[in-house]
Amino acid sequence: MTSFIPIDSVKFNKRLTGIEQQQHKVVLTFADGEIAHASVLAGADGITSMVREHVLKPLYPGQVAPVYADAYCYRAVIPMAEAEEILGDLTDVAKFYFGKGRSAVTYRISRGEEFNFLLCVADEQGWKFPNDVTLKVTHEEMMSDFEGHGVDKRFLQLLSKANPIRWGFFHHLHTSTYVKGRVALLGDSAHASLPFQAAGAAQGVEDALILSNLLAARTSASDESATQAALYTYDSVRRPRAQRQLEQAAEVARMISFSDPETGSDMSKILPKLQQGRFDWLWFHDMEAEVRDALSKMQEVLSASKVVGSTRGCPQVLS
Repeated sequence: MTSFIPIDSVKFNKRLTGIEQQQHKVVLTFADGEIAHASVLAGADGITSMVREHVLKPLYPGQVAPVYADAYCYRAVIPMAEAEEILGDLTDVAKFYFGKGRSAVTYRISRGEEFNFLLCVADEQGWKFPNDVTLKVTHEEMMSDFEGHGVDKRFLQLLSKANPIRWGFFHHLHTSTYVKGRVALLGDSAHASLPFQAAGAAQGVEDALILSNLLAARTSASDESATQAALYTYDSVRRPRAQRQLEQAAEVARMISFSDPETGSDMSKILPKLQQGRFDWLWFHDMEAEVRDALSKMQEVLSASKVVGSTRGCPQVLS
């Protein structure tokens, strides 16, 4: 991946502390005192994003912080041989395991040489550690989360191999915009998701594909009208799809723990919702066509803004 990036453009050990939008640029301040200027800021700084706060806090302050999804998990990666000793041929493909308040997700990684698993707990107590998304517990506390809940002993064997760390499930269930002025959100900063559709990271890659193509379509970085049109188009194209993904991931989380109000523990209701092409729109989407559609929409926005006679008005033209 790094072969595609000019090394002179990459800097590590930087912490962003300030964002100021000016008429023709964004001014960035870093903890080490460095000040940088850019035509556009694309913030991919994770679930507790500072850039997200800049974009949302003025109008949507309640949407800035990630929301606890009332569940946590224990997770680990173990050699495939160890997993096969416990689960046998159940390790062959990715699987969901359903249960009342307890569930599991398992799948192969590393070309099939390693086995990844999440053992999940529905939590009615709420997350009481606002500055952390993980919590170190004792081995006994970890095991007690699953003992006595009708959990198959094979999963207790798997659990014994995990580090006793609770990983809280957090997401950005509501986000009213991915863009403010010259600043855009992408990846987890825009749409942090629960992991139950195997699509959260891929949505970030889709963000980058659309945004990079739209910005590249400008005649120059100083083209004000095209920059605004590109960012407006990015938000209008990416946000509906990414938000739908994370909403569905949250629904899957409820269903596998039998806590969804529509399906409860009735597998005859759950399975049809998880089958019958549910994921086709997500996994088999034509991204090349979406790039073409986004570029066409950007041109429509530019044409409309010229009719109105205001580059600043781009986001309002089609709203």
